[in-house]
Amino acid sequence: MKKRISGLSAKLIASVLLLSVLLCVAISSMGYRQFTTVLEAEYNRSAYEIAETARTYLNADRLLEYLETGRTDAEYEAVQQKLDALVLSTNTYLIYVTSLSKDYTTSTYIFDAVHPDTGFSRYELGYTAQDMDPAYQREVARIMTTGERSAVYFYSYTEASGAHTTAAIPVQDSSGQVVAFLGVEKAMTELDNARSTYVRNVMGITVLAVILFLTLYIGFLRRQVVSPILTITRETQRFAQDNVARVEVLDGIRKRDEIGVLAKAIGTMETDIVRYVQNLTAVTAEKERIGAELHVATQIQADMLPRNFPAFPQRGEFDIYATMTPAREVGGDFYDFFLIDPDHLAVVIADVSGKGVPAALFMVVAKTLIKNHAQAGLGPGRVFDLVNNQLCENNEAGMFVTAFLGILEISTGQFTYVSAGHNPPLLLRGGRANWLPGKRNFVLAGMEDIRYRQQQTVLEPGDRLFLYTDGVTEAQDPRGDFYTDARLQAFWTQNELALQPLPEQLQQLHSDIADFAGGAEQADDITMLLLQIKERGQTYATDHYTGDAGSA
Repeated sequence: MKKRISGLSAKLIASVLLLSVLLCVAISSMGYRQFTTVLEAEYNRSAYEIAETARTYLNADRLLEYLETGRTDAEYEAVQQKLDALVLSTNTYLIYVTSLSKDYTTSTYIFDAVHPDTGFSRYELGYTAQDMDPAYQREVARIMTTGERSAVYFYSYTEASGAHTTAAIPVQDSSGQVVAFLGVEKAMTELDNARSTYVRNVMGITVLAVILFLTLYIGFLRRQVVSPILTITRETQRFAQDNVARVEVLDGIRKRDEIGVLAKAIGTMETDIVRYVQNLTAVTAEKERIGAELHVATQIQADMLPRNFPAFPQRGEFDIYATMTPAREVGGDFYDFFLIDPDHLAVVIADVSGKGVPAALFMVVAKTLIKNHAQAGLGPGRVFDLVNNQLCENNEAGMFVTAFLGILEISTGQFTYVSAGHNPPLLLRGGRANWLPGKRNFVLAGMEDIRYRQQQTVLEPGDRLFLYTDGVTEAQDPRGDFYTDARLQAFWTQNELALQPLPEQLQQLHSDIADFAGGAEQADDITMLLLQIKERGQTYATDHYTGDAGSA
């Protein structure tokens, strides 16, 4: 824990120290630059005044004459003496007057006054200097072409010269033509001394102020910030280990700032977490119980549907296969097939409104009623008449069923069927897929005393009949588009499908739907049944199936 305290304090102190140092550097730098700028401006102004004074000593009309003849006279000597005196009286390094070449690369001296303390020698009349500094050369060219004056602050290349400012002005003759260049270099040693003194004083005072501030601030920081945060840290670590709320520790932090709010929030969080864990434990146990019951319900529902294939291995006249994939643990779709007698096969497929447990319970009732009445030998229309009225009784939930029931007379191929608002089956014959003709009646359990009309067709050897629920055609891709009837119809036109076993055919359809869905969540139960007529069967003597359609 001591290491944690030291680490936290060190980080806070280091951040404050870094901020203080940066602030000091910024303030000192700005003050230093402002101080230097003011002094430089003053030195430049002084250099200009000296240059203007020196220009008054010159007879500009005779400067080029001195260069051309190389001879001096009394007037020349008098000017030189005045310049020497001006150098000494103003403590100036150099005052020089030169003539420049047209490309400003060569400078020829006319006058040159040098302060004795610089250690430089005077350049005599006619001395030529070459290889001037490019930046200095550009500035000289600007002065000579525009007639403006200029000043440059820089450090010279010799220790004797040191820091100095250079003031430069053009010299014009009586006709206004620029004939020479006058430069003044003034020592700036006082500026260096002043800057050094400024840096020492300001930095010294700043460092003392920072040390005093840090001492006071660190004490305040440890008392008002570090200690409360460490208390909160220790409490959260303890709570993470034993999961027991002890808000009295956090209540001791009686602060009204953000730290106090944090302490109070963590105390509330501990209480809420303990309560949430207790509730979660109870809910988890309940969910596990419900999950176990749903698993049993799923198994029960699956056991209610025929799942042993081949379903009638002793019958060579037909083959049948079916699958159901619920969208949830249990679903509302169901299928069924059973022999009413040796010559009559019933096939059923249905879809209960809704999903989950309510739909599954309604499905059990509907399936049981349909099978019971069909096994009694009634025709499909009469079966739905009776089932509809029974489902309407006490149907306070308002649930309903779309269903299709067909009864095949195996010996003749005559297929009698009825649809209660269900998707029409597909008759697969000769490489074509056509919807089984017929008008859809009203759904089951929607209204009492509905009369369901049945229809007939003949199934030939080689025919296949595909029954399905709307979970097939209404399967959706990630964009929300449906699988559609057209795609389903196109799927069954593949000639090679008829040569494969029925399970393989339905498996390929499942794969096609999954490819279309592209990983989108299944929204509805998917139920499919495929009946194939292989050959005509023998005629059985039976009077069990009457085909009574009632009033239909």
